Amino acid sequence: MDYRRTALRLGTGLVVGLAAPGVSIHGASAQDAELIKRGEYLATAGDCVACHTAPDGKPFAGNYVLNTPIGKIRTPNLTPDPETGLGRWNADDFYRAFHEGITKDGSYLYPAFPFAWYTKVTRADSDAIFAYLKSLPAVHEPRKPSEIPFPFNIRTALITWRTAFFTAGEFQPDPQASAEVNRGGYLVEGLGHCGMCHNANKIVGNSGLAGKLGGGVIDGWYAPNITPDDHTGIGGWSDDQVVTYLKTGAAPGNQPGVAAGPMRQTIQESLSKMTDADLKAMVAYLRTQKAKESYKVKDIQAFNQADAPGAATYLSYCSSCHKPNGKGVEGAIPALAGNTSVQAQGPETVIRVILGGLSAQNGYAPMPAIGAGMTDQEVADVTDYVRNAWGNAAPVISERGVVATARKATETMLAGTAPCAEIAQPEIAKAVAESGAAQSLAGLDPENFIPILNALLPKIKAAVPDAKGDDIVNGLTTAFCKAGRNDTRYDKAGWHAVIGSFASVTYAQLKNPELKASTMGSTPTP
Repeated sequence: MDYRRTALRLGTGLVVGLAAPGVSIHGASAQDAELIKRGEYLATAGDCVACHTAPDGKPFAGNYVLNTPIGKIRTPNLTPDPETGLGRWNADDFYRAFHEGITKDGSYLYPAFPFAWYTKVTRADSDAIFAYLKSLPAVHEPRKPSEIPFPFNIRTALITWRTAFFTAGEFQPDPQASAEVNRGGYLVEGLGHCGMCHNANKIVGNSGLAGKLGGGVIDGWYAPNITPDDHTGIGGWSDDQVVTYLKTGAAPGNQPGVAAGPMRQTIQESLSKMTDADLKAMVAYLRTQKAKESYKVKDIQAFNQADAPGAATYLSYCSSCHKPNGKGVEGAIPALAGNTSVQAQGPETVIRVILGGLSAQNGYAPMPAIGAGMTDQEVADVTDYVRNAWGNAAPVISERGVVATARKATETMLAGTAPCAEIAQPEIAKAVAESGAAQSLAGLDPENFIPILNALLPKIKAAVPDAKGDDIVNGLTTAFCKAGRNDTRYDKAGWHAVIGSFASVTYAQLKNPELKASTMGSTPTP
């Protein structure tokens, strides 16, 4: 198949080269180099690295654990290692897995691999992705066993599922639609595999029974409705707002939204690196889908009275940042009033954010893991409150134990339920280390957060003047975690409260350097 002809037919935008760490195409022919670069972009659009990179593992080396209804599946190694990866595969083998969900040895792949979507990818694009993967450094990483109980561990049993719910076939452009809409359809229905999370019924794959793009629960988070419905979908957002959300994880305007959970990772690793033309095409395609109402607003319990359940908890824990009227602080604290992410059909994402907090992103302040200090009932009540106060409308929690289940699954640094992270940006890690942060932050009393930060921040900003404020805040919060996680002086207040306070103060001092330490008392020397 001629790729250039296919690209024109699908309305493809410009493909940019992404400088992936460790990828070298030096010495390759110009034609091979171009193929690898295009494959890199396509693999990024498919967010392959997310599911094929274990925590603290090498990129694409696999062993990431997927929690599925049938058990825990560990992903394979996609690097060209001949023993444990794709080193002995050829382009035909790879396309067969992509297009048919059948591996090199002829066994059926579990639908946790989104071949029900990837079957729509063209052979030319499959070949480009394979060329990119073959260009990666080989990593010897044997695949660890999956944890799938009988009878689901017998792959031949998948023939029943495949017969009922899978049809192979590349994407067929709609002759009545524009080139932009067809390009968007190719991405949404193919590489983007958006329905993998946003379809209502996950067990039926990409079939007509899936409740296409109407929203649903995935791995303990709620992936919202992305059809053009005005209340529960993207119908109330302009095209520019949706594109901005896909690019940055935050939507401006009178119906704000901030990405969390798996969507945030998808934006960071995939969508933010795609061209504006491709993002606009995806939005154009989503606009053509049938609007689906996730729930009837008239059937929702009202929470607009002052004594509504959860109101007191909100005023105690949340109102100092998000304000009593739920409007937050523009550019710093996202509004809850009118927030479409908050009003999704399922409460799971709101609950997970309350329990686990959020690091700084897109100029917004980090959110402490306030739920770590609440009871399950308080979390449930305040979740219902923010989803139904100030004119918001969403279903109240009816399932017993939903908060307890989410609490067990929530593992974040800010909640104190996960190890301290590593600073993602090498230049910031170096600047933080050279600033003496490890020594300065050890044994630090909360009343000295501001003077110490006012001593550290200028050094770090001078070392990395072009660094994003979010990255500096998150980097210093990580450094504080490593310095103070096991300090018993923080036991009484609770580690989640202390690290949350530190992250918030760091953000405030970075944004408001006029709050000098001289106004807070003496300045300890870092």
